Amino acid sequence: MQENMPKSNLVVVSDDVLPEIISKVLEAKRMKARGEAKNSSDACRAVGISRSAYYKYKDSVFTYEERLANKIISLYLVLCDEKGVLSAVLSKLYEHSVNILTVNQNIPVDDVATVTVSFRFEESGISTSHLRDEIAAINGVVSVKIISGE
Repeated sequence: MQENMPKSNLVVVSDDVLPEIISKVLEAKRMKARGEAKNSSDACRAVGISRSAYYKYKDSVFTYEERLANKIISLYLVLCDEKGVLSAVLSKLYEHSVNILTVNQNIPVDDVATVTVSFRFEESGISTSHLRDEIAAINGVVSVKIISGE
């Protein structure tokens, strides 16, 4: 971004007040994501917009749900192979009202197991680093790393 350009803000606006081109770009993006169109050209043709219009807006317009997907956080944990450790981690996440999307635990080796947890923050009001610190303080948690997200 150029230094003299203003910082962009995100705004939630009802699609019924937006220009039709924005709704058509969103529809074209949806078609590509679902495999209903094999490429951008097919999607643009199906919704009746030019490719130049599509490319002008595609990286700037999102559905509310699509924007939330960008708030997915993944943690890589090393946990002691002891009863209740993973449960305590998941309980801590639950306390902060996160939406857990995936949990992948590997078979323990040398009395520790690696676990990857992906989740989406709702409105918890806590930073990712603070949550990481809280999880690291749980008895039986060897280490916690943020591997994607904030």
